[in-house]
Amino acid sequence: MIRAIVTDIEGTTSSIDFVKDVLFPYAREKLPAFVVTHTDRPEVQHWLHEAAREAGLVSASQQEIIDLLVRWVDEDRKATPLKALQGLIWEDGYASGEFKGHVYPEVAENLQKWKKQGIHLYVYSSGSVAAQKLLFGHSEAGDLTPLFSGYFDTEIGGKREVDSYRRIAAAIGIAPDQILFLSDIVQELDAAAAAGLQTTQLVRPPAEVPASRHDQVGNFSRISVG
Repeated sequence: MIRAIVTDIEGTTSSIDFVKDVLFPYAREKLPAFVVTHTDRPEVQHWLHEAAREAGLVSASQQEIIDLLVRWVDEDRKATPLKALQGLIWEDGYASGEFKGHVYPEVAENLQKWKKQGIHLYVYSSGSVAAQKLLFGHSEAGDLTPLFSGYFDTEIGGKREVDSYRRIAAAIGIAPDQILFLSDIVQELDAAAAAGLQTTQLVRPPAEVPASRHDQVGNFSRISVG
């Protein structure tokens, strides 16, 4: 019996193209000016310090930190400080209406159906928790945040690490075998399965992937929670 569903975002609830072609370029363009004009904000100071620490920079100028972050964007590095700062930058874009969070057409109705069935819904993404809430809070289907019971990002661990899913299960307080993890990435699903979670792989057309040991579906309407 499924008591909780943990879902990935990119390629699962939302198009990879939205993240790659809209969110990432927006954050990259705005990042230098954002750092310069927001250094008085405690959370910005914190994440800039964390970025420098992760890069092993004992002392670095503001421009060196900016250059580091831009390089991480270009490398698509899954660095928690970068993801946190990107989330803060995207907040401005969502608030101004420059874009809305993409979700596939069937996602909202199925999330609502599962919620009504008493299933607890969670998000686990490499994007920061703040960025997750922004995407679902300003989605094309409206504000979906009331549907979720919680959010997880890389602060709990990498998405391809088995222990990350054990920590999530412990945080949720539900046995791993009663949690279903949704993702399009086999390595993430393998890690979740090794932690005892049930898994389903999203293979959205026109994507084609080799058969795996995980259940494969083309959209949320095909997911079985029975």
